Amino acid sequence: MTRDIAILTPDPASDAFAMRWPDVVERLAEPLRAAGLSVETRSWTDTGDLTGFGLVLPLTVWGYYESGARWPDRVRAWEQDGVRLANPAPVLAWNGDKAYLARLAERGAPVVPTLYTERLTEADMARAAERFGTERLVAKPRVSAGAFQTIRWSPGTSLDDGPTGPAMIQPYLPDIEITGEISLIYLGGRLSHAIRKVPRSGDFRVQPEHGAHIARYDPTPDERATAEAVLATIDEPLLYARVDLVRDLAGNPVLMEIELTEPDLYLQHAPSGDATFTEAVRAHLAAFIAD
Repeated sequence: MTRDIAILTPDPASDAFAMRWPDVVERLAEPLRAAGLSVETRSWTDTGDLTGFGLVLPLTVWGYYESGARWPDRVRAWEQDGVRLANPAPVLAWNGDKAYLARLAERGAPVVPTLYTERLTEADMARAAERFGTERLVAKPRVSAGAFQTIRWSPGTSLDDGPTGPAMIQPYLPDIEITGEISLIYLGGRLSHAIRKVPRSGDFRVQPEHGAHIARYDPTPDERATAEAVLATIDEPLLYARVDLVRDLAGNPVLMEIELTEPDLYLQHAPSGDATFTEAVRAHLAAFIAD
């Protein structure tokens, strides 16, 4: 008999396993259980059979980016086994490397200008400054989360705390300190709600673990249009998507990144967030059962 839902959790051997994932899982599971669905948890590193679940959600696979080849190997195995994943395996594969921004830009998505390098150097920073027309830059790893090894740079600043592997360089967008980062959350292909993440004074990192302030937000028409233009460049069906936008140097909303693997959906900031999430999950579950 097919069980309903599995939510994938961090690797028990990782630092992420000691974090607050049980509370987050419960926040996701509670409305699903209230709707009559069963919900279980599995570590993403568990090689046990997941084909017995009607739907598998990788929403708390925190720390997966630190595992090297283990994550893409598991995603390939799930796809080969026919595990009913949402978001689908190809999305989980490409969304883990922020080089996907180049592909989305080629398809017409408005993206923060980005230069990619295999090993960050002062020469790379100088080249990026010339290309972008600003000496204030941000460097970050291509594979990361939570502002890991992410630095704000200008001439004379050290690269010591920056990326140690394949990296990306972008212009520093000062509106991040004023407006912040705007996240539009789509569930089942429809805009559910949005939040605004503003860094604490003097910082530029918008993650709550770095002291950022998070609040519900009503996106502007140009922010909604930008998010929908980004989503239009993605072919695969998405159960959930978090589109993170920031204003560029000209004041236009552009894509910072699109979170399709394990985003915080911030359901607590939407009056109908639980109901919308449950409806989207049930629709995906029904579609898989119908197949």
